[in-house]
Amino acid sequence: MTLSKPTIFVTQKLPDAVEARMKELFDVTFSKADKPLQPDVLIEALQTYNILVPTVTDRLDADLIAKAGPQLKMIASFGTGHDHIDVDAAYKQGIMVTSTPAVTTDDTADMTMALILAVPRRLVEGATLMHSTADWPGWSPTWMLGRRIKGKKLGIVGMGRIGQAVAERAKAFGLSIHYHARRPIADETAEKLCAQYWSSLDQMLANIDILSIHCPSTPDTYHLLSRRTLSHIRPDTYIVNTSRGEVIDQSAMIDLLEEGKIAGAALDVFENAPAIDPRLQALARNHKVVLIPHLASATLESRLDMGEKVIINIQIFTAGERPPDRVLPTNSIL
Repeated sequence: MTLSKPTIFVTQKLPDAVEARMKELFDVTFSKADKPLQPDVLIEALQTYNILVPTVTDRLDADLIAKAGPQLKMIASFGTGHDHIDVDAAYKQGIMVTSTPAVTTDDTADMTMALILAVPRRLVEGATLMHSTADWPGWSPTWMLGRRIKGKKLGIVGMGRIGQAVAERAKAFGLSIHYHARRPIADETAEKLCAQYWSSLDQMLANIDILSIHCPSTPDTYHLLSRRTLSHIRPDTYIVNTSRGEVIDQSAMIDLLEEGKIAGAALDVFENAPAIDPRLQALARNHKVVLIPHLASATLESRLDMGEKVIINIQIFTAGERPPDRVLPTNSIL
């Protein structure tokens, strides 16, 4: 399909440079509210515009997509993941779906490494204490002791681009790399990272000091870290999650943290976000967990790269060609 100047609706504010470029190229309307839109507003956009540019906070399920008008030809998502879109439902209605993969790898890996350091070394707890110097009695040999990173075993769940980037950074810090994935990575890559593959997630969890999660949110990974699975973790182990909140049974994890059966956690993503479980917030106040608001990919560079990918995908699609970042439906042979 060729569209000379498609009408486009963007659901949230994008960086100024991205918005300016889109205005030059397209007939584009930007949402005035810089927050997730209500379903009725999304439905109106689906029934009015040729292309929708949502973000990962816009839930486009089958029922919502069914209300799209015949003029809607593309959903060009601004974000790496696509679990917020029912891709199968979109394709059944002839709607192309694209995302912006591979632009957040380094930023997410950097933030993951920061969180791997933050919890065992009690960085947030110490920084918070220094807000008032009256609370600091001065240095002493036993003051705020954390745990050394070098020599510890890092277990990575999901060894794609981000998992491998985390492993590369962690290896430089002297961590021993272990991983669980659907299949082993290439021998050459495993040798470079000195990474040990575990076919059994349960067995890996019982043998690591830090767990870092890097798999997408799919029906297969929903609560992959279940109550039963989490029970294999030793009480001196830390959990870091910068992937998707739904991969962990959050309630079970909180129970184990409260019971002292997990040493601590650092979380950038949450089940049922943007709502945050009050029990997690209480654990954060007691310095058992570090909570940050989905910051792993939050760099100007990554947002500009995402915007460039959205624009390229739209340009190629409207020229009648297949965009490079198509998200294909289940069991697709396209």
